[in-house]
Amino acid sequence: MKIHEYQTKILFREVNIPVLEGRVAVSADEAYAISKELGGVTVVKAQVHVGGRGKAGGVKVAKTPEEAKEYAKTILSQPLKGLPVRKVLVESGADIQQEIYLGIVLDRVSKSNILLFTPEGGIDVETLAIERPEALLKLPLTAGQAISDAQLDTICEFSKLPVSLHPPLRDIVKKLVDLYIKFDGELLEINPLVVTKAQQLVALDGKLVMDDNAEFRQSRILAFAEPEDSDPLELEAKKRKLAYVRLEGSIGIIGNGAGLVMGTMDEVQRAGGKPADFLDLGGGARADVVTNALQLLMMDSNIKGLLINIFGGITRCDEVAKGIISVLETQPIPVPIVVRLEGTHAAEGLALLATVKGLHSASSMQDGASKIVALAAAYTKEA
Repeated sequence: MKIHEYQTKILFREVNIPVLEGRVAVSADEAYAISKELGGVTVVKAQVHVGGRGKAGGVKVAKTPEEAKEYAKTILSQPLKGLPVRKVLVESGADIQQEIYLGIVLDRVSKSNILLFTPEGGIDVETLAIERPEALLKLPLTAGQAISDAQLDTICEFSKLPVSLHPPLRDIVKKLVDLYIKFDGELLEINPLVVTKAQQLVALDGKLVMDDNAEFRQSRILAFAEPEDSDPLELEAKKRKLAYVRLEGSIGIIGNGAGLVMGTMDEVQRAGGKPADFLDLGGGARADVVTNALQLLMMDSNIKGLLINIFGGITRCDEVAKGIISVLETQPIPVPIVVRLEGTHAAEGLALLATVKGLHSASSMQDGASKIVALAAAYTKEA
């Protein structure tokens, strides 16, 4: 579960992580009033669950309340990366001397939480990690425990900040780790954490993603939920009890098991395509679960091809085949579909699918990825 920047900053304020003064507006007139009250330069920021808001036109610096009003009007009147913007955060401006990135993320490879820090904030950390890994500090954190004094010393030394800023930096890092643990985070970041010309550290942004599996004990975060601001397909998937994340590509992907789905996504990428989703049926998926998954993906108009990759263990391939057939009998799918079945009752499943016109089989995950990318390209060209 994601919460908005302004909501994350409420949590920051409660533990005295410094943030700028500001309030949320739902109209251009409200933005004008807030900007006028704050005085001076203000920043109007779209509150929507996407990254890269600034590059997409969702963050604007206003020199006057009139400019703030116009920026808010524009931002609120059009989608940002496909999602509607219903709120803007209007904040005081800041005299920025330096930008820092500080974040904590769950690293599934190392099976630990990792603190990421670089004095070169305000940038794409993923790109920095590839191009200049020496500029990014990575510290593993012991699950459920506060950060150690030795690790805080390492961060301060790596920061190259004046010694006078080490105490507030240590304080902010410690509090961020505590919040991450308290609210079952998968991601908690400040990008950027800035050094102002007055030599103060201020969190200019904030992002929290909570582990959905912790919902039962996180009533505080659930209270922040604003379903109308979430991706409608992800909301629908939640109703259908599907493990689904919407992406920006055109190749729909269904698999059983998170590792298999992620591997399939990688193969589609290598074949020159872009995944439109992550959709994990889980173990032992019945025909009705497969039907639900297919119906969900067909609600995404960006999808130009479907790859269904099943390696049956607990999951029976013939049940998957029945689910596919159930959809096609009542709701013809116009985009090409490639199916790879391997494992439990695979022969039975393939036999069932052999009676269905328009389906394409694949002998392997790599074969399936190559086929669907080519078929989707042809479909797009014809459409």
